[in-house]
Amino acid sequence: MGKKRLILITNDDGFEARGYRRLINLMRQYGDVIAISSVESMSAMSHAITMKVPLRTRLVRKEDGLVEYVTNGTPVDNVKMGKHLFLDRMPDLVVSGINHGSNAAINIIYSGTVAAALEAAIDHIPAIGFSVNEYGADIEMTHVDEYVKKITEKVIKEGLPEGIALNVNFPKYSAEPIKGIKVVRQAKATWRETYEERTDPYGQKYYWMGGVFLDGDGRPDTDEKALAENYVAVVPVKIDFTAHEWIEKMNFDD
Repeated sequence: MGKKRLILITNDDGFEARGYRRLINLMRQYGDVIAISSVESMSAMSHAITMKVPLRTRLVRKEDGLVEYVTNGTPVDNVKMGKHLFLDRMPDLVVSGINHGSNAAINIIYSGTVAAALEAAIDHIPAIGFSVNEYGADIEMTHVDEYVKKITEKVIKEGLPEGIALNVNFPKYSAEPIKGIKVVRQAKATWRETYEERTDPYGQKYYWMGGVFLDGDGRPDTDEKALAENYVAVVPVKIDFTAHEWIEKMNFDD
């Protein structure tokens, strides 16, 4: 790599995912790219790191302005390795995605895409997680390019506060153009899990998790509301989980 802006890219859908490939191509407009993804999907891994098995890497592509690795690690592993193994300097920007599926509302807790961005924020690196509110391997993403570039350019120009990353969710593709970008809060919406009991070929029971997404948040300024109205939803997220308003309220001396 040269001395141009250095951008680290990862995702949680695996290195062959269409959104990941699209993000690599978009980011090459802004500097040298090192792309590190997992051999298989690591969705819903959150901030997991690998500690019980060896981490393995393989160089799969190297050309002017782009180096690409695949690993058996999680998205957070990939950011950590990018920072400490493969680079002679910290990246100027970390981007994660483009995820196939929403990471709005409570999904942020489970998301490997967002966790990768937050891992970068720990080291004060500007970081963005990008997701599209539609699932499947072959979803349409042509509508996101303009907004990926607009958000990226703003972060490159202005940076982000210490410990803050951006969780960006795009509405699914439709005939109607996206209306714009809204900076909003995380919706109070959750999953109600279901577990289907099944039997394997050896007669042993196992369970397969499903669920229903419940959004009872009626506030007008949430990510779910923005997506429903065909806006790009941008939620600033932080690594500090402290409920600061409760520090003074909780008293164990009574």
